[in-house]
Amino acid sequence: MKVIYDLDTDILTLILREMSIEESDEISEGVIIDYGKDNKIVSIEMLDASENISEPQSFMYEIKGSKVTA
Repeated sequence: MKVIYDLDTDILTLILREMSIEESDEISEGVIIDYGKDNKIVSIEMLDASENISEPQSFMYEIKGSKVTA
């Protein structure tokens, strides 16, 4: 999984799988789900991320029972 925050466009993208996107669906205002050819989720995009996330330039990755700061 890869997390990308684009400071210029204020878009946060979570890439779950490296494959081409076949279809996109805006499930809520500013939240877009991208699907691959197999209809499984490839990535999730959040537009205007800084309006929805307190610190879009940092994140905490958590595996149940432990925490790793990135």
